[in-house]
Amino acid sequence: MGVLTTIFFMWGFLTCLNDILIPHLKAIFELNYAQAMLVQFTFFGAYFLMSLPAGRVVAHLGYKKGIVTGLAIAGVGAVGFWPAAGMHSYPAFLGALFVLATGITVLQVAANAYVALLGPEKTSSSRLTLAQALNSFGTFLAPKLGGLLILSAVIKTADQVAQLPAAEQIAYRAHEAQIVQGPYIGLAVVLFLLAIFVWLFRLPSLAENTEQADTSHHTLLDALRHPHVLFGVLGIFFYVGGEVSIGSFLVNYLSSPDIGNMTEQAAANYVAYYWGGAMVGRFIGSALLAKLQPRKLLAIFAAINMLLVITTMLTKGQLAVYSVVSIGLFNSIMFPTIFSLGIERMGPLTGKASSLLIMAIVGGAIVPYVQGLFADRIGVQHAFFLPLLCYAYIVFYGLRGSRIKSDTPVAATY
Repeated sequence: MGVLTTIFFMWGFLTCLNDILIPHLKAIFELNYAQAMLVQFTFFGAYFLMSLPAGRVVAHLGYKKGIVTGLAIAGVGAVGFWPAAGMHSYPAFLGALFVLATGITVLQVAANAYVALLGPEKTSSSRLTLAQALNSFGTFLAPKLGGLLILSAVIKTADQVAQLPAAEQIAYRAHEAQIVQGPYIGLAVVLFLLAIFVWLFRLPSLAENTEQADTSHHTLLDALRHPHVLFGVLGIFFYVGGEVSIGSFLVNYLSSPDIGNMTEQAAANYVAYYWGGAMVGRFIGSALLAKLQPRKLLAIFAAINMLLVITTMLTKGQLAVYSVVSIGLFNSIMFPTIFSLGIERMGPLTGKASSLLIMAIVGGAIVPYVQGLFADRIGVQHAFFLPLLCYAYIVFYGLRGSRIKSDTPVAATY
């Protein structure tokens, strides 16, 4: 658990750093909201495209080697930020992000299922929530460090750069590149060192819950035939979509004159509080889930977030600031609880169900992009109606969609 929570921390840090990268790239390349959201579209789109290959990698290599492979791929993606920044190319940034996200996809498929299986099934939600708390610690630190390292400099417009002498333009472009290059090269080194550490560490194989134990060779459709898996896939899609959308728009939302009226660097601190709330909520939620029914707690937290999103949409000033940041606290238990309920009693089909659930993280690509389209037309504040709908679905999943139709183990039905 100690080794795995370190990995959860790292991918949380990498994922949330996108929230700081978005306003930086938006300013440098003078993008509109929809174009800027291509960062999240690319990053989370990798989950959709690479989840099934990642599942095959984990099935072939096992959980431990799968985790090592994921860390190594993510490290290669982080290294890709060096040439992308040097070329001053937005598509190159997106390409590096895709490779980075591919590595994290492999980690998600392997590590989430591994933690859920590493103990009694009845406490799997509590265990995964605890591991996700360290993930949230990474998301808490990323905006603070990213704000200092990436958003601290004032970005010049294209017209301002054009007015500079040729030598100063070259120097300015080089400085812009260095702002991004340093942090990501540092992350690459950490990822490669973690891969070596996990390789040397002895972890239980848990082979009985991989495809190696599936003598009937079931397909993904066999897993989807179980309603709690199908509804769980949609639950992950809408949860990640809503959570990432809110985080992606926080800097621009909080820095607007009628909401927070603050600098982007100051707004980055509130992004840290948003993700930090999820960390605090997961430590608390881990204890609550050990005693309370996960389904009911999930529905209650989602309903509270619906009220907070409505407050965010209808108010201004400090009330709007605090309401949107507070959403993070109640996001806390959602991903680990939906994931644990989605793979509940799946036996040898656990790997396939896990791949499908991780694939659904593509919601983090689609929902923010769609919200960006709405933000360009009706404004950032009103575009929050999209996360509102996402949380409404999670209420349904907690109350009805997650229930297993039979009390017999799923694996026994085959």
